[in-house]
Amino acid sequence: QVQLVESGGGLVQAGGSLRLSCAASGNIARINTMAWYRQAPEKQRELVASISSDGSTKYSDSVKGRFTVSRDYANNTVTLQMSSLKPEDTALYSCYANVHGRWGYQYHPWGRGTQVTVAS
Repeated sequence: QVQLVESGGGLVQAGGSLRLSCAASGNIARINTMAWYRQAPEKQRELVASISSDGSTKYSDSVKGRFTVSRDYANNTVTLQMSSLKPEDTALYSCYANVHGRWGYQYHPWGRGTQVTVAS
């Protein structure tokens, strides 16, 4: 079993910044990819940013240049630094991980999410 817990969401004015964190715990031997997704009302869930085990990052076009994803390997956490926020960034942000545990287990857990609301 692996659990992901997000934190850092809240209400912010347009142009402001927020920093989201996601901490993984449980049966973790190695984490491959960690990623942030978001889902707004009446929209499908979309990939925001991801970071692989070698540090390679990917971003959606809509956040490129404004968001930065980073990783703390020692503490099994991933962070999303969000700057120049826009109202269209308003969504529930959820953390995902691809995890290899002990005894041959693999996990693909999701966090419950943290709400980000950007006021115009």
